[in-house]
Amino acid sequence: MFDLKRLHKDALPGALAKAERYRLLGEAREAESICRDVLAVDPADVAAQILLILVLSDQFIHRLAETWAEAGALAASLQDPYAVAYYDGILHERRAKALLKTARAGARQGAYADFRYAMARFEEAAAIAPSGDDAALLRWNTCARILNASPEIKPDTDSPVPSMLE
Repeated sequence: MFDLKRLHKDALPGALAKAERYRLLGEAREAESICRDVLAVDPADVAAQILLILVLSDQFIHRLAETWAEAGALAASLQDPYAVAYYDGILHERRAKALLKTARAGARQGAYADFRYAMARFEEAAAIAPSGDDAALLRWNTCARILNASPEIKPDTDSPVPSMLE
């Protein structure tokens, strides 16, 4: 095993800028590594936490099982209630999109459930968003457009509904 090199505290902003560039280039694993390096030096760095959430979700299509729980835990640990709702919505939206790219049975129904959950979280975030920040509304509209344009993405109606007597 190799011991990791520790970044210098004054290099963290530059490292995060590199991570963002790697993410934009589709190099999610590299961006993830940098975020982990930054968080090793400053575990409270919110920008690094959010970027790590995003780069983990960028990998859902290939590594959902390895990335889902950690991304969700990171989102839940954010201190800002708006950020918690918004990034939880992002994670569910991205998982829905990853599911749609699979050919597994039930993927469309699972994607529908994730899109609807994401939309609910985006509504929560929009209700407490800072003035001038409509990011949650933009995400809600994206989910709605996907569902409106794809009638095959629908809820699971074949599951038995439990009766009140059960």
